[in-house]
Amino acid sequence: MKYRILLFLLISPFFLNAQAFRNYSNEFLNIGVDAAALGMSKAVVATTNNVNAIYWNPAGLVGIEDYQGSLMYASYFAGIANYNYAAFAMPIDKNSALGVSVIRFGVDDILNTTELIDSNGNIDFNRISLFSAADYAFNVAYARNLIFKDLKIGVNAKVVRRIIGDFATSWGFGFDAGLQFERNDWYFGLMIRDITTTYNTWAIDEDEFNKIQNAIPGQNQELPETTEITKPKIQLGVAKNWRIGRFFNLQSEVDLNIRFEQTNDIFSSSIASIDPAVGFQLDYDKLVYLRLGVGNFQYITEFDNSKTLSTQPNFGLGFNYKGIQIDYALTNIGSIGNAQYSNIFSVTVDYSFFRR
Repeated sequence: MKYRILLFLLISPFFLNAQAFRNYSNEFLNIGVDAAALGMSKAVVATTNNVNAIYWNPAGLVGIEDYQGSLMYASYFAGIANYNYAAFAMPIDKNSALGVSVIRFGVDDILNTTELIDSNGNIDFNRISLFSAADYAFNVAYARNLIFKDLKIGVNAKVVRRIIGDFATSWGFGFDAGLQFERNDWYFGLMIRDITTTYNTWAIDEDEFNKIQNAIPGQNQELPETTEITKPKIQLGVAKNWRIGRFFNLQSEVDLNIRFEQTNDIFSSSIASIDPAVGFQLDYDKLVYLRLGVGNFQYITEFDNSKTLSTQPNFGLGFNYKGIQIDYALTNIGSIGNAQYSNIFSVTVDYSFFRR
């Protein structure tokens, strides 16, 4: 219970002090999906080629040959927050494909204590209610070959729905676009997220807001801004496949995650910052997978103002049998500092196996 009270206190300032131009709007969309990709520190922009390409790079959807589905469930903060993902993709013809997905990141059963103390100063625990804070993203992706089959393009239209109990709700809309190019076991990828910027428009319930005003006299007296804009981000990837003997295959990829702002990333300026990620996947005859990755290279300022470089290692395993692939990753939530690591599981089903 005490964790949920704390979480409510942390969430409230989010919508009470929202700004029109937020550098970190819709951050739940940066967490990532699919345990296989998370085990490689998200370094998959150049090589993603199944249903999960809807998220990582929609151009990779051209690689699917039949119906595919994917599910992922993750629990964060000792089970307080849940992160769920479901996707479906199918080829339209030999040169194009279509996919849809939904993402939900939510915290349920949060204690609403805004009416805990009545106008006479009496505490009544029966006045405590529960609410949920949940973020949703609905995606529709389309991909096709360009000119020749080695060059692929994909676009992703997304609708974002955010709900904070009865206090506030928002709708958002944006686009992503991606390219992939393959030649002689070399792979190149480009992903531009929020290419047109993603707009979120908030609707705030004034009656509920008045309760917050009364709960903390003298604080939160002004309505927050009702518009957020998510800035574009770019991901560049290059990868190489290596054949090792008869049964083993090694896939390696390096991605550069570029944001147009100054941050604590290892490469940062007033114009842009770059956070690299490196991932490796070793498989045995496409049956068993071992994955390693490292990313989130950040400079941390210590108490004595000195700076140290921190990194985030990731680990993953996978098993593919008769069209069903089960993946596991040990990673932390959204690459946030020293947050506790979580166990992530996902399942991907390829219907082409069942047609054989």
